[in-house]
Order: sequence, then structure tokens, then C-alpha cells
Amino acid sequence: MPRWGKGRAKDDSDGSGDERPTKKAAKSDDDTDGITICELSAHRKVTVRSFKGKVFVDIREFYNKDGKELPGKKGISLSIDQWEVLRDNIEEIDRAVKESD
Repeated sequence: MPRWGKGRAKDDSDGSGDERPTKKAAKSDDDTDGITICELSAHRKVTVRSFKGKVFVDIREFYNKDGKELPGKKGISLSIDQWEVLRDNIEEIDRAVKESD
């Protein structure tokens, strides 16, 4: 018999005919807008924010919707460990950029 979805056969049901998908939980209020450290350009910012109890350095593009500035998909969120690695290697990165000119 063909399988449908997560291990359920097509005929597996409780007979109620009510096969509606479950609703996703609402977005939690655990994340904050963060602190804007600097604006790299008109729509790119560096922010420090908290998400699910962890702190991140966020380098991200923003967009405007209904008069509100919102974070977009394009960007990167660095954990504190990742941020420290990047920070500790800034001089080497800067040297490599100058050599590439």
C-alpha cells in the first residue's frame, strides 16, 4: 500500500473526516528588536539582539513594510563565539583586503 506523509497510509484516519492541518504556534515575544550599532548603508545594519535567550550580532538587510522597518532574509546572525572569532581576525581580514586592492 502506498505511504502518505509521515508513515501514514492513505486509509489511516480516525473516520471523522476532519483532516485539517494543525495551526502553527504564534511567534513568541522572546526576541527583541535589538540595539542598532551602525548603519552600513541605507538598508543594511549591524545590530546586537537577543533571541531565545541567546545574544547575536546581526548583519542584515532591512526593508520597509507598512511604514515599519523589518529585518529581511539576507543577512547573517553571529553567535557570540562566532563574533569573537571574527573580531579577533579583523586585522588579518583588513590586511587581505588591502593586498587585494
